[in-house]
Amino acid sequence: MSKSLYETLGVSENASADEIKKSYRKLARQYHPDINKDESAVDKFKEINAAYEVLSDKDKKAQYDQYGDQMFGGQNFHDFASGHRGQGGSVDLDEILRQMFGGGGGGFSGGQQGSFGGFGGFGGGVNLDRQAKITIPFTVSVLGGKHQVTTSGDSFDIKIPAGIKSGETMRVRGKGEKHGGQTGDLLIKVEVASSDEYERKGDNLYKTIDVPLKTAWFGGKIEVSTPEKEVSLKVPKNTKNGQKFRLKGKGVPDRKTALKGDLYLVANIVVPDVDELDSELRELLEKKL
Repeated sequence: MSKSLYETLGVSENASADEIKKSYRKLARQYHPDINKDESAVDKFKEINAAYEVLSDKDKKAQYDQYGDQMFGGQNFHDFASGHRGQGGSVDLDEILRQMFGGGGGGFSGGQQGSFGGFGGFGGGVNLDRQAKITIPFTVSVLGGKHQVTTSGDSFDIKIPAGIKSGETMRVRGKGEKHGGQTGDLLIKVEVASSDEYERKGDNLYKTIDVPLKTAWFGGKIEVSTPEKEVSLKVPKNTKNGQKFRLKGKGVPDRKTALKGDLYLVANIVVPDVDELDSELRELLEKKL
């Protein structure tokens, strides 16, 4: 039985968990888009991550070891991944895993539902999965973190991946319905709360910052909070209202490529109340401006 996920990670079918992890880390470094600028590196990086997500998970690995490349309709993993590309022709990691392990679309459903869908041709099975919705804070969607979920009287923490977007669905294994000794999964639809501080556009963040008139005219530094930490921003002389400052790599991480977007700080020049100025200064400004 062909098992091309092991070939993707360059290990044997009898490789230990440590050997799989070691090979994954080596390949991930080799094909990471920040390091490897070849156009094919992004898709290779995603295939490596998809293979590792399966082979590093005890339950998923057991299912794959049982069925092998039948889960890809008999194709090897590379050809299967090439046939499941998202917009722009790039491999869609979420779609690959969804097709392999359920969540709709006729993919492999695994032990919880006891059946194949469109690939294996086996039918039947009881859907034991449950549905839930949660709303997470904006900063958690950017940085990731824990979030408590309560369903059917059961409370537990789940790990929110950094970069998640509203409308995405997370699968929590073993938190679904129980039937005949089997347990389904909990499918959680995630909504991200709006932010009064940041606006997200793709993987970039935008934030308006107040800049005192004196600093805008003569230059200086101001302290600015970002999702990660507070930074010192150098403001050049003659900064204009609406001028943007780019903090590279301080935006939202792309879950598929691990690359981060940028944070754009938009200057809002704070003009003092003219009536609160020193009378001599006010007269001088009125005369000279």
